[in-house]
Amino acid sequence: MTQGENAVAEPYGEAAERHPAEAVAGQAAAVPAGETPGAVAGAEPPPADDGHGAVDLADLELEGEIAADYVEGLLDVADLDGDIDMDVEGDRALVSVVGATLDELVGPRGEVLEALQELTRLAVHRQTGARTRIMLDVGGYRQRRRAELTEAGRAAADEVQRTGVAKKLAAMNPFERKVVHDAVAAAGLQSESEGEEPDRRVVVLPASPDQPAG
Repeated sequence: MTQGENAVAEPYGEAAERHPAEAVAGQAAAVPAGETPGAVAGAEPPPADDGHGAVDLADLELEGEIAADYVEGLLDVADLDGDIDMDVEGDRALVSVVGATLDELVGPRGEVLEALQELTRLAVHRQTGARTRIMLDVGGYRQRRRAELTEAGRAAADEVQRTGVAKKLAAMNPFERKVVHDAVAAAGLQSESEGEEPDRRVVVLPASPDQPAG
C-alpha cells in the first residue's frame, strides 16, 4: 500500500461504496473549514506580515509530497482523472490538481475545495507533526478567484478613497479575505476583518487624516 493510499484509507473507507465523486465531495463537505484541530486549521493570515518565521524549503517540499500522495489517493477513490503539480509559493507549499475539470471538488464558492484543503492539511500534520499552511487548488480555481478578488479589492479601495466612507464586503473565506486585504493594502488603504465564520467579511477603511495618500 502506498503512502497516499494509507492516508486515504481511514477517512474514505465507508464513503468509497457510494458514487465515487460523492464519496470525496461528501466527506470533504462534512469538514467545515476552520474546524480541524488548532494546530492544523488554516487561520486567516493578517493583511501584512503574518508573523511566521522562515520556513525551510526542504520542509515545504516534503509537505508538498505528502499532500500530493494524499490528493492522488482521493482522486483514485473517486475514480477521477487529474495530474498533480507541486510548487512552493512564498512560505507555503502549493499542490494543484490540473488537466481536468473537477467542479464537484470545488463546490459552490469553493466550499468543497476549502474542506478538501483542511483534510489535506490534516493528513500532512499527521505525518509531520507540524502545523502546515499548504494550499490546495483544483482546476486553477484559486488563481481565477485571486484575480477576481484582487480587482474587487482595488475597486472597493477606489470607492472608499473617493467617498471617505468605510465599505463592508461580502462574506468570504480566509483565502479570499487575504487576497482582498493585500489588494487594499497595495492601494494605500487599510482593511480589517469582522464577524464570525462563515459570515466573516472584510471592511475597507478610509484613510486617517495623518495617513499619506496611496
